[in-house]
Formats: sequence, C-alpha cells, structure tokens
Amino acid sequence: MRRSTSESSVEVSVDLDGTGRGEVETGVRFFDHMLLSLAKHSLIDLTVRASGDVDVDAHHTVEDVAIVMGQAVREALGDKVGISRFGDATVPLDEALAHCVVDVAGRPYVVCSGEPEGQQYVLIGGTFLGSLTQHVLESFAANAGLALHMRLLAGRDPHHIVEAQFKALARALRAAVARDPRVTDVPSAKGSL
Repeated sequence: MRRSTSESSVEVSVDLDGTGRGEVETGVRFFDHMLLSLAKHSLIDLTVRASGDVDVDAHHTVEDVAIVMGQAVREALGDKVGISRFGDATVPLDEALAHCVVDVAGRPYVVCSGEPEGQQYVLIGGTFLGSLTQHVLESFAANAGLALHMRLLAGRDPHHIVEAQFKALARALRAAVARDPRVTDVPSAKGSL
C-alpha cells in the first residue's frame, strides 16, 4: 500500500502469515523501534518506508504510516474466512502493564484509558510526543477496521508505557488474525465481517 501527500510519502507491506520480520524506516527513530517490536511480537512481517516533514514534527509521518498500515492489514485480511477474529493480550514491560483487545470485525472503534496525566505531553526519543500513541491506535484501527481497546494498567516510565502498549497490540493482533482450524467460514453469525 502507498500514500503520498505534501507532508509525507509512505509505502507499507505486510504478511499476516509471517515470522515477525521487520524493516522499518520512518525518520522517527522511536516510532521505528515501536513498529519493529510490533512486527516481532505479532509475527506479522512488516516493511515500512516513509519520508516526511519530520523537521516540522513527527505527527504527519507517524499518522500517515498508521493509516497505510491499517489499509494494508485490512487488505491482507481479505474475506476473513478461517481467522480467530478476536485477540486479547496483557503485556508487561518492567513497571508498565498494558492490556489490549481487538476485534477485526470491520467496525472501527477505539477506547484508550489508564495513561498517567502528562503522558500525552512527554517527548520520547526527541521526536515522538506521547499523545501520538493514541493517535496511531486510532488511525490504524480506523483504516484496518478494528475495534481496539487499550488499557494501561500500570506504568511510570513513558518509554516503557508506549512499548508495553505496542507489544500488547502486537500480541492481540497475532491472536486475532491467526487461523483457527475449526473455523471453516467467516467467524460471525451474520455470515460476513
């Protein structure tokens, strides 16, 4: 999938049946670190090449990458026949503990809660503003067609908080997109997702 605007140029490829291989270059080093972690723990092979106006700030590039990643995941899911559909993971990183639940039903909705006051204003790695985490989740979920609930249960260090959130998302996605050998059609009583 590709997206080009006056603010950024993004190219993303995903393989939902991968091994967690990641090649990421966005110009926002902390975001690269989070996306590589997402690939590794979701077992989704992920390639991201992005350039953008990071001299202004990281927002446009980060947002556009999340949009294109969501579009790529949505396309890769295809008709969703045989997948588990739901995923749930609770992941620690030292003092931080994040819980994420996803449903790949095609109805985007995001609920984020539990971040400590001030997390949204913290600058991590010199360019990644804490508020971008929720924005990434919203942009990704809207374009992938996910219901996504992210709860931070504990955390003090801003880096640990974000990394636990990305890893929880990764593990929840891993469970949701996995094939279930007992599911022979679309996992919905309605017959479609």
